[in-house]
Amino acid sequence: MNSTTFSVSEWPPKLTDAQIEALTRHATAYALSHGLTFLPPCITQPSSPPSAVHAPISLIPSPFPRSIFERAQRLQSLYNILYGRVSMDDDFLDKVMGAVEGVGKVDEFMGTLWRGWKKIRDEGIVQPLHLGLCRSDYLLHAEEDGKLFLKQVEFNTIAPSFAPLSERTAAMHRYIYALTDYYRISPFLTPKNFPANDATTRLVHGLAEAHKAYGVPGAYILSVVLPNERNVFDQRWLEYELLEKYSIRVVRQTFEELASSATLDPETRTLQLTLPTNPSSTIEISVVYLRAGYAPSDCPTPKHYDARFLLERSRAIKCPTIPLQLAGGKKVQEVLSRPCILEKYMSDSEAKELRETWMPMWSLDDPNPSISSPDYVPRLGMDEPNGTMLARALADELVLKPQRENGGNNVYKSEIHPFLDTLPAQEREAWIAMKLISPPRGIGSYFVRPGSTCNNDSDASENVQGSKAVRTESTSELGIFGWMLFSRETGVHECGDAGWLVRTKGVESNEGGVAHGFAVLDSVLLVDG
Repeated sequence: MNSTTFSVSEWPPKLTDAQIEALTRHATAYALSHGLTFLPPCITQPSSPPSAVHAPISLIPSPFPRSIFERAQRLQSLYNILYGRVSMDDDFLDKVMGAVEGVGKVDEFMGTLWRGWKKIRDEGIVQPLHLGLCRSDYLLHAEEDGKLFLKQVEFNTIAPSFAPLSERTAAMHRYIYALTDYYRISPFLTPKNFPANDATTRLVHGLAEAHKAYGVPGAYILSVVLPNERNVFDQRWLEYELLEKYSIRVVRQTFEELASSATLDPETRTLQLTLPTNPSSTIEISVVYLRAGYAPSDCPTPKHYDARFLLERSRAIKCPTIPLQLAGGKKVQEVLSRPCILEKYMSDSEAKELRETWMPMWSLDDPNPSISSPDYVPRLGMDEPNGTMLARALADELVLKPQRENGGNNVYKSEIHPFLDTLPAQEREAWIAMKLISPPRGIGSYFVRPGSTCNNDSDASENVQGSKAVRTESTSELGIFGWMLFSRETGVHECGDAGWLVRTKGVESNEGGVAHGFAVLDSVLLVDG
């Protein structure tokens, strides 16, 4: 490899079998020693003993253009401000996501959230402050001439995960370099190309600032979690730093538990919890940090929704509030991309910067998508196609997205025609079509996934030999974390970027979730040229 010119097709550099084996031992030992861990799937079985495995990881960091990485970091404050302002625009959210004229008409989950929020608004909001811990996800987009551009996949406003584990993945790669020099296989593997990642500290700072704004030092932060959460260690690192650095205690509860443990003071609407360890007293909650509640499966019964709405009614600061959660819907992303909408919230120059990161997108129910002219209609030979017609005509270039988080929900390429054949016309409003981002091809990575730890797992013999590294052609997704504290009175008065994450997947995979097994945790290697 030329020492001054980076070539995608030459990554990753070649390693011998002995080097791969040694690096894998170093990586997995570091991960297990430093809490870069998951609970295995079998932990949900009552008979399974407590255990942990290392998270799926890459052996070598993935290259990312320095200038584009730095731009993604700079853009995070703009995105924070945009989505903060959108979440405070009740009329906009009512129209786009509401259950009367918006997505909530056909998406029961979003509609239930909106109806609950509308009722709470009518009762009177008692806590004006919103806290957002958000993440903007990007892919590199390669044009035919080889030029690379930063393109946004989505903006996450609820429960963005892997900040602590991503920080530890970056630290693991720096450790391996310090220990082995990566056997000098590449001149790009040098300390100056390993950017700092302090995601844990910055997100914890956001939580601490919200706790401070609440004004009761002895109150607790409530972390709302899923039952049998496999990604528990990622969450725990935030809790540890809150306690160690700020002396703020965190209590973890599921919606099921909150249905019986949570109450509101009838006069002040202070959120109080009764814990089974001390049923004779209650604790006060300053901040509600939702790591659950982003999918219909999180609220299987009315009492789960009731628990969510009780939290929203309280004086505690919510992360996120229901309107901020609604603002993160894919439909909002699509509507903002329409002419003149984004400019209602941002200056022309700011809007231009943000629009440059978006791919063409439209709603399936749009009778005349603005994207259809002039880019597509001439080559399709259509006169004013509607959104569904356009999606059928361009299926091989598209992804269809519903109003869902956490991976596994999208429809891609060849799946689109049969999906549209069965999608009821009245449900089209809840789906958007987005032109696929085309990442650069030819780049590779070494994936290290954990061996089995389940006693009844047919593949348990793999654990005897330990985890193995597999080389594969790959695509990396960059996420930039951010936090913001805001209200109608103050606007978005505190915000900033808060570290980053990289998830890398095989090119054959459409989805990119780590917890679902599609991707591995990775880190950035900055390259020029």
